[in-house]
Amino acid sequence: MTSWNTEAIELLERKPKQQNWGARRAAKDKKYKSSSQLVDDYIVLDFETTGLRAGADKIIQIGAIRYVNHEVKDMFNTFINPFRHIPETVTRLTGISNETVELAPSINQKIEELLEFIGDLPIIAHNASFDMGFLYALDNIDGISIPEYIVIDTVKLARKKITEAPNHKLTTLTEFLQLEHDAHDAIGDCVATAAIYQYCVKKHF
Repeated sequence: MTSWNTEAIELLERKPKQQNWGARRAAKDKKYKSSSQLVDDYIVLDFETTGLRAGADKIIQIGAIRYVNHEVKDMFNTFINPFRHIPETVTRLTGISNETVELAPSINQKIEELLEFIGDLPIIAHNASFDMGFLYALDNIDGISIPEYIVIDTVKLARKKITEAPNHKLTTLTEFLQLEHDAHDAIGDCVATAAIYQYCVKKHF
């Protein structure tokens, strides 16, 4: 086992009990409402993270784009300092290193700004349970209250509308639809997710 792997495991084993509770709560209580209703105004949301476990692993980049009538109106993009080691595998995948986030704000410094950016619009995400798990793992920690959002999952939507694709991973769909895609960058993934959603909307009518 490499030294960075050992360090990452040791850091995970020392994670605060409160964050363990957050992970369990996120898995147990699905606070958001899944929807298949197609909308014209929405927020596309994507997180890059230190790993796959909401609450235990941490957000390292937030990407969100506001669409009104399917047109970009505003963008929210920031790196987040997770205050823990970012595994080399994550850096290779995302390009986000420990040096990248060294001077970045904490999630506590940015979460209220993100919630204000989302407002009361529905959220669109690809494999939404992943991103929502990380978002709701923050609920009731340090006074943070995450609203009950309406969420549209483009994986579920694409399974119904893009049946010819070999699978419904984001990179597979962008390649299948011949879309430009800056993969594993939060904003790049948001742009790709929005394009897939809009393709499904057009195919619906």
